[in-house]
Amino acid sequence: MQSNPVPFSRPPTPPPHPLKIGWYGLGAMGYFMAPRLHVLLYNRTVSKAQKLADQLGSSVAKVASGPVQLAVECDIIFTNLADDTAVQSVYNEFAKALSENPTSKAKIFVETSTIYPSLAGDIDKLISSFEHCRFVASPVFGPPLAADAGTLVLAMSGDYRSKKMVAYLTVPGVGRKVIDLGGNIEKAPTIKLIGNGLIMGANELLAETLTLADKSGIGSDTMYSLVKDVMPAPSLIAYGDRMVNDRFDGSNGFAIDGGIKDSMHIRRLTAELNCPMPAVDIAHQRMITARSIHQEQKLAGTHKWDIIDWSALIAGSRVAAGMDPFDSNKIANRILNVQ
Repeated sequence: MQSNPVPFSRPPTPPPHPLKIGWYGLGAMGYFMAPRLHVLLYNRTVSKAQKLADQLGSSVAKVASGPVQLAVECDIIFTNLADDTAVQSVYNEFAKALSENPTSKAKIFVETSTIYPSLAGDIDKLISSFEHCRFVASPVFGPPLAADAGTLVLAMSGDYRSKKMVAYLTVPGVGRKVIDLGGNIEKAPTIKLIGNGLIMGANELLAETLTLADKSGIGSDTMYSLVKDVMPAPSLIAYGDRMVNDRFDGSNGFAIDGGIKDSMHIRRLTAELNCPMPAVDIAHQRMITARSIHQEQKLAGTHKWDIIDWSALIAGSRVAAGMDPFDSNKIANRILNVQ
């Protein structure tokens, strides 16, 4: 860890009253991030918020009646949502609440989802149109397990005073480090897309490598051991383990729909900037192939998982090589019989 994980000066003396924190969105990431703070929780599936609040205890978390209560009562409101449509909808609800309940105290809204940069710009204009309200874009890097451990990396862009309040609230705890992208609100969502493109492209190369290892008779498990020896990047280790052991359950990982959404955003960004990323194009195709196979299995009632993780993109590579998409045991047995 770097010696100064928070690149901002410390906030001024705390206000006379404790900050009231709100959290909207308890998906795969939000469910683990929110407990790192003492929060007022809300989720569209209210039972999920109530379950988490019961686990944490009333001294740590309470369930809000809705987005209006979050916007009106809280000083800092975090959101972590599935896609751009959900983000836009929630912030429209916040804006309506603010217009009907003008505030006399400072409020900071913090968006931690992966969204297209221009949407962050639109939300910034919307929220900052209300007196005393500021918006910070702060997408996070890391899987749900890193969120649970409080070791995420946070990117931040927006108003400086607001960023440092959020940074010292979340590090340590939610994350281990903040990357400051300056005052242009669109920069943090941009680096998030570029970073996800890197992970996505690496996953595609990893999938191709493990598939070739199986097809050659070397075995993906042997190749995976070599990856850990010579390229021990956390993402390669984590996703390699999923691929080698067919752990494609997306309910405890990063669902493939989210990966496809991100790949569409990245491809749009590369087109707008005239800067191709062919590895992302291939990964996008592989994820669509995997999702298509999974959907057909669900229709036939032969599926193993209700949701598949984006590491299941290896299914595309396996099928292209004439192998079973999701069962590496069939691959190993077939290779053994041929030999």
